[in-house]
Amino acid sequence: MAPVAAKTGDAIFANVERVNSELFTLTYGAIVRQLLTDLEEVEEVNKQLDQMGYNIGVRLIDEFLAKSNVSRCVDFRETAEVIAKVGFKMFLGVTASVTNWDSEGTCCSLVFEDNPLVDFVELPDACQGLYYCNILSGVIRGALEMVSMKAEITWIRDMLRGDDVFELQLKLLKQVPEEYPYKDDE
Repeated sequence: MAPVAAKTGDAIFANVERVNSELFTLTYGAIVRQLLTDLEEVEEVNKQLDQMGYNIGVRLIDEFLAKSNVSRCVDFRETAEVIAKVGFKMFLGVTASVTNWDSEGTCCSLVFEDNPLVDFVELPDACQGLYYCNILSGVIRGALEMVSMKAEITWIRDMLRGDDVFELQLKLLKQVPEEYPYKDDE
């Protein structure tokens, strides 16, 4: 599964429209800075970034499904691989590795070293509780919810805090059964 997903991610990335990465990074930085000014509390900024990401993820999944031609994933393990190899490559230009699976196959980590959101960024001491890239956790949570997976996304490691990599923990809370608005047998 993984080699196919990686090739798919590379092929999609080669054909997708891109925006200048410096413009993207600086615009995101301006948004975070404005949130820090407006909300004043770092924890409130974290919540707002997560909510913004959730709203983006709810809409971004449509573009992802339309452009990637990825077939329906059979389980959470395959879904995590597709996010790491295709989704991250398609929208951020980077790939992540999926590690640290639990025995039930409902919890894993996405680990990545490159993150275009953090170019030119240093966190001041007053912002040490800030999860600068918390928008990514919201995007993943929103996208997963749209494909019937309720998940909790948590930052484990962050290079802006001195860690060696970025690590997001994905925990599947429940698989929501799909409901159809009508019955076929009537």
